Amino acid sequence: MSSLPDLELFTMGMWSIGLGAIGVAVTGILLANTDLFLSKPETASLEFLETTKLKSLREAEERTFKAGELWKKNGAVIMAVRRPGCFLCREEASELSSLKPQLDRLGVPLYAVVKEKIGTEVEDFQHYFKGEIFLDETKKFYGPHKRKMLLMGLIRLGVWQNFLRAWKNGYSGNLEGEGFILGGVYVIGAGKQGVLLEHREREFGDKVNLQSVLEAAEKIKPQAADTE
Repeated sequence: MSSLPDLELFTMGMWSIGLGAIGVAVTGILLANTDLFLSKPETASLEFLETTKLKSLREAEERTFKAGELWKKNGAVIMAVRRPGCFLCREEASELSSLKPQLDRLGVPLYAVVKEKIGTEVEDFQHYFKGEIFLDETKKFYGPHKRKMLLMGLIRLGVWQNFLRAWKNGYSGNLEGEGFILGGVYVIGAGKQGVLLEHREREFGDKVNLQSVLEAAEKIKPQAADTE
């Protein structure tokens, strides 16, 4: 007879453990879908960005130069790519590239930077991105405070909505390369005009607003040819 109370206590204990585990899982999911544990982006100043050393990825032109050369005369729109093989990054690159006719009319170039070059990833990315791509080994365009989203990002509702959207739009990708450091998009004015728009990725697939990019690009004031 004494075994019956013991069985009941054991059963109640297992139920408590199970409910506790469920509670922890639910709490984790809820917290992962908030920004409580996301580090806040630190604004990148023009002075911080313009001294970044970039490398050309053209086979015929291997050179290193300061990023400020990109926007010295006419400003620039620059995408800091999280990972070239990511289908979400390819989707945003394609959408940014759809602005190229308008940007060309404004005389504003479109560029991208990547943090590493693996195999043919950059060349494959060029099918989606219609501007020149440079290597930012110091990852300054991902800073000043580099922000990461780890595997917890995969249980965020917004991320799955972004996955579904890109998949429905026909984008595909691979898992090559580092993809946890979040990227962004900048619109930088000519000369010392400054950073006119800075979009920092909040989560995987958080795209910049294209209208905001155009509005910022329209504010760029080209520098005279002899302006230093």
